Amino acid sequence: MKLTTLLTAPLIAISFASAKSPQTYPISNPHAWMPAGPNDFRGPCPMMNTLANHAFLPHDGRNITKANAVAALGNGLGFDADLAELMWEQAVIANPEPNATFFTLDHLNRHNVLEHDASLSRTDAFFGNNHVFNMSIFRTSTYYWTTPILTGAQLANSKIARQLASKAFNPNYTFTANTENFSLGEVAAPFIVFGDMPTVTVNRTFVEFFFVNERLPEELGWKKKDSISLPQIIETSGAIGKAASLLTDGGSAAPHKLRRGDFHAGLAL
Repeated sequence: MKLTTLLTAPLIAISFASAKSPQTYPISNPHAWMPAGPNDFRGPCPMMNTLANHAFLPHDGRNITKANAVAALGNGLGFDADLAELMWEQAVIANPEPNATFFTLDHLNRHNVLEHDASLSRTDAFFGNNHVFNMSIFRTSTYYWTTPILTGAQLANSKIARQLASKAFNPNYTFTANTENFSLGEVAAPFIVFGDMPTVTVNRTFVEFFFVNERLPEELGWKKKDSISLPQIIETSGAIGKAASLLTDGGSAAPHKLRRGDFHAGLAL
């Protein structure tokens, strides 16, 4: 279900407003939060939606190019250019047009392209709307968040629980090996963007505020990191993979390979 997500396509330091989206931003803060209007696109990835709500990406959710995506991820979240370019390249496949040079947030809603079953905050496509935040689903995920400072194990438990529920009740449940790698990046995203990567911990209030509002938790004290790189994402996602294992001896039934292309999801949950 949700995409998605590490797809936080970066974008230009200036805000964009479509002719169909009459919202305007205060000159003093061009990235002040503003929710989507009735003609704006939004998708299953809360991080991408958040960047659009803050006008790091085009506020109307359209015409996300490599240039504006790289700027958005850098200016909004602190992702370095190499990582941001990689994420855009992995996301543009959601546009069904051949040789596409852009995508929209609506493109991300295509089921089983990037969006997938067992999201932490969206319902499965089989049950209806797979891209709008679902409070009931999110509450089932937060049931496993038992402390004010969340750990990798707690979010990994949410991931396992959502997959089990989806597998049990969705007759069309689909979750491939590629989806698993993508999902690990999504679950790692809150630690990467809002938390401490070396310890894989994050303030629970930051994460809940972000999911529910699709808004950066600046008013709660969050500050953007100076720089986030691909090796850091690989390491954090690997830690989530270990936490999500149901084996108790630290072993694995088969080698788990993390690939560069799987980490654009890391922002998606």
